[in-house]
Amino acid sequence: MNTAANIVVALVALIHVYILVLEMFLWTRPTGRRAFGLTPEFAEASKVLAANQGLYNGFLAAGLIWGLILGAAGGPVKLFFLGCVLVAGLYGAATASRKILYIQALPALVGLVLLGLAG
Repeated sequence: MNTAANIVVALVALIHVYILVLEMFLWTRPTGRRAFGLTPEFAEASKVLAANQGLYNGFLAAGLIWGLILGAAGGPVKLFFLGCVLVAGLYGAATASRKILYIQALPALVGLVLLGLAG
């Protein structure tokens, strides 16, 4: 079960690295606008805010990667950062887009459950 938990943690980290790239570097480009359903005007006007969001997603990814690097000692770190991702995903689903529930919150919840089963 520990291997499955670590795979999910790594997947959640990769998702957040991808979100970082979308928000920090591709926000005003067609790929970023398409991912978030933005008009060119809105994307341009909000690019600084999006870059800030992307940075926070990068911190979530970094924390999860840190937990993985720590190996067996990283359990509490992974639990903390998955909890942060879950809360952010629930908040985002409630306030921005329901699809965040499936992209962010659900994978974090699966990781938390698997970590609980492994521990």
